[in-house]
Amino acid sequence: MIPAPKILVRVTAALLVLGVTAFVAACASSSGDAPARDTPRLSASAAWDVIYDVLQSPRCLNCHPAGDTPLVGDESLPHPQNVRRGPNGSGVFGMRCDTCHQDRNLSDAHLPPGAPNWHLPHPALPLIFEGRDKSALCEQLRDPARNGRKSPAQLAEHMLHDPLVLWGWDPGPGRAAVPIPREVFDAAVEDWVAGDCGCPDDDG
Repeated sequence: MIPAPKILVRVTAALLVLGVTAFVAACASSSGDAPARDTPRLSASAAWDVIYDVLQSPRCLNCHPAGDTPLVGDESLPHPQNVRRGPNGSGVFGMRCDTCHQDRNLSDAHLPPGAPNWHLPHPALPLIFEGRDKSALCEQLRDPARNGRKSPAQLAEHMLHDPLVLWGWDPGPGRAAVPIPREVFDAAVEDWVAGDCGCPDDDG
């Protein structure tokens, strides 16, 4: 049997080793040794080019029309049945978006797509993508007065994690997904925000 004092010494030594190991791991983590990502770092301007291409995809543009009629399909045609934005972006009485659009895609190509909280932007802040060139859309998106009163961090949170945005990469049968891989888009959003949401006209 090991005498009690020796047991205490060994336990104390083991705890010290564990503590040092944890401390070293914490230091490595705080020093920025994060796992390398698969995409290169981009300037704000180059990152915005990627974001713009995604936002001009029908999966994004269709819910950000210039008027009050949502667009549908890969051709971005006016929504049938005279569907309208409505007073809060969720449709008009008797024709609300969630009447047909559930919180998930249905299984057939000819049935309505779905994701949580299906809606258009509020009419007071319509956040139009349709017909906006790179500079105009960039200026609009980074302006809290026109982007839904979002800070850069809140804007990134929305684009990176909102289920309605992520639906664009999983739009269900019969619809083309956003053509740019999600991880490329996510990295571009991070780089754009890190670059103070720079726009093309900022370069001169």
